[in-house]
Amino acid sequence: MSMIVDAVLHPADLPFLAQRGLAEAVCVVFDVLRATSSMVTALEYGVAEIIPAASIEEAFVLRTQYPHALLGGERHGDKIGGFDLGNSPMEYRNHVGATVIATTTNGTIALKACEGAATVLVGAVVNISALVRAIETLHPKRLLAICSGTGAGIALEDAWAAGALVEHFQEHSLSDEARMALALRKAYAEPSQALRSSKNGTALLKKNRGADIDWCEVPDRLQTVGILSQGSVGKWEKPQLT
Repeated sequence: MSMIVDAVLHPADLPFLAQRGLAEAVCVVFDVLRATSSMVTALEYGVAEIIPAASIEEAFVLRTQYPHALLGGERHGDKIGGFDLGNSPMEYRNHVGATVIATTTNGTIALKACEGAATVLVGAVVNISALVRAIETLHPKRLLAICSGTGAGIALEDAWAAGALVEHFQEHSLSDEARMALALRKAYAEPSQALRSSKNGTALLKKNRGADIDWCEVPDRLQTVGILSQGSVGKWEKPQLT
């Protein structure tokens, strides 16, 4: 069965997702540096669930509902005052069984924008093959790669990851945006080239956070896919045949 493969490259397009056939789509949200990379890392290392919040204020309100949860996230790349964790994947590897309430500049907003989709998956470079396997299991009519962006603009690393996903499904019907992402993927042969030359990558290097890029740039480092369900992100499990 042919699938429509589409991409949202700019965060300004997030409010218009309903026009992309969202209800029958599998959305894959990318915020490679660093929100979705951190979420996938957290889940693989045993975090039970991640609750995305659109704002710092919403995160603190959610904390009253989940008093034992950890607060994690960033603004302008730095840990938020009063939070337990920042936005480095390294910080999320030692919290087995925890609930994390997360808010980031772009990634959690993109996740919440996709809540009307049939399925919302959390993607990054580090789990690209696991994403492909999940999508092949789900057999969607539409695949929509969502790039969270940086502030009000495009994020090179997100568009590269979207292109890497599109590359696996290029025999299907591609939108112009999907073709653009694929072209970008081909322009940068290795993810490290895209991540380290991007605005976010350059900012992280200037803050001596190169270790975060080292983690986020390795394809298939992780085998976990996150799935957004009923307001929280958990570990996607392949359905068992009966």
